[in-house]
Amino acid sequence: MIGRTVLALTLALLPMLAQAQPRPVPATCSRDLFQNEAAMRQRQYRMQQVANADQATQCQAWRDHVAFMQKARSVFATCQSGAQREQNVAQMDESLSEYRVLLANRCGKR
Repeated sequence: MIGRTVLALTLALLPMLAQAQPRPVPATCSRDLFQNEAAMRQRQYRMQQVANADQATQCQAWRDHVAFMQKARSVFATCQSGAQREQNVAQMDESLSEYRVLLANRCGKR
């Protein structure tokens, strides 16, 4: 009877224990996070450059930016943990959502 109880309790706790275990991170994470930060600054500059460009140029820049943000989000999700990870991933998800709406509303299939 005690054995079944222990087994049931262990099975119930497995998902929580799996979450509590630190995720292994790739050895390249320090470099990846550094490159991510530098690329984000470049992307911000690029977005400023096309702010007054024609719509076709803006649409292409926005599509490129969405592709970049997807990669950047992946780096945060893989290489960070805890509150920092949650905050950065949430910010990237929000930005991705906003740019997708912008693309759909202003660029369509262009």
